Amino acid sequence: MDMTKGSIFRELVAYSVPLVLGNLFQLAYNAVDSMIAGRFIGTDALAATGMAAPVMNILILGISGICMGAGVLMSSFFGARDTEKLKRELSTLLVFGTVFSIIVALLGIVFAYPLLRAMNVPEQIIDITALYIRVVFLGAPFTYFYNALSQALKSVGDSKTPLKFLMASSIVNCVSDLFFIGCLGFGIMCSAMTTTIAQLLSALLCFAYIYRKVPTLSLRPREIKVDRTLLRTTLSYGSVTALQQACQPIGKLLIQSAVNTLGVATIAAYNAVTRIDDFAFTPEQQISHGITTFVAQNKGAGNTGRMLKGFRRGLVIETAYFLIICSLVFAFKEEIMRLFISGEGASEVIMEGELYLSVMSFLYIFPAYTNAIQGFFRGVGNMSVTLLSTFIQASMRVVFTFLLVPHMGIHAIAYACAIGWVLMLLFEVPYYLVYKRKHLSV
Repeated sequence: MDMTKGSIFRELVAYSVPLVLGNLFQLAYNAVDSMIAGRFIGTDALAATGMAAPVMNILILGISGICMGAGVLMSSFFGARDTEKLKRELSTLLVFGTVFSIIVALLGIVFAYPLLRAMNVPEQIIDITALYIRVVFLGAPFTYFYNALSQALKSVGDSKTPLKFLMASSIVNCVSDLFFIGCLGFGIMCSAMTTTIAQLLSALLCFAYIYRKVPTLSLRPREIKVDRTLLRTTLSYGSVTALQQACQPIGKLLIQSAVNTLGVATIAAYNAVTRIDDFAFTPEQQISHGITTFVAQNKGAGNTGRMLKGFRRGLVIETAYFLIICSLVFAFKEEIMRLFISGEGASEVIMEGELYLSVMSFLYIFPAYTNAIQGFFRGVGNMSVTLLSTFIQASMRVVFTFLLVPHMGIHAIAYACAIGWVLMLLFEVPYYLVYKRKHLSV
């Protein structure tokens, strides 16, 4: 999809909708793990997958941050019609990722127990949590390759194909979990294994599709090498984006350590509501990625006026999405919580979750706008502002969580998030206005 011409609103929607659906499917097979673990294995398993989630998110978002930084460069090269640089950038990203992802996997396996103990994980569930995390870390190379290849497709305007592959892997994961855990009674290791296999499947499908159908991105053996100049630029973009992406899960990791002192039932409730938050936040982030690609392509083509119009249309889309998700979560909060837990102890978990969602559902408007602004700045290549603003939000959320949770319970986390988002907007909005006046006058 060439975003340098045509209807801005139609192109943003056409590009963003597959991104949203794709990530909802990705979240779906994570949520399925939690639902099946809670309903068929028990509360301990639900709590274990919940405590593993922040660690997994640091891994996934750190990887996707590097790939997103490379995606900005690839989108710019595509907008400038520079196919040679586009291929060199993809090759550099893949070769670097082979080494990077293997190192990450080994570190995660070796340091699983020290990390969980630092998170105050209760001893009764530390063994199953460590087992779950170690198996998931084995899939880090698959996660990296899928993210790199799907980002390459998105950079040339194809957001639909990665959706199809995520749908296929999500279905495989769901069916496998239901059969092996729901029917045959296997334990939590099986849940982690099916997730890893699903990641491998999506990476293989992406690889095969690019080599058969997308000559712009297909690399011949002699083209597979590292361009040191592009690697430095990629790491400059990608490391900042990875840090920015990792700020949120690191904050969640610290928040999880506060929640872990409140008991297994509260831990299980928090696991469930954070899964719901992920479903709410992820579409906002994907609309933001649509803005990033739109802005980057038009920056490469020198269309400043179109860049600004695209950003404004993106804000409209974010607002419309907030109205939908707020209504759904608030109206069906009890029914949503019952998807995650049943049996003994379920009522306490459901009550805690409902209280949290009653507050948080109305606060989803804030990340809608912060994500849109960050999408714009990623598109123009200004990564430092996205890192700084995310750090402000994440750090303030952690501080106020530790202050409020001991007195108010887990729904205080929603208020802590709101404080962080407001402070983030107070930084981002004036910065955008100054940046626009200095660099984007039309």
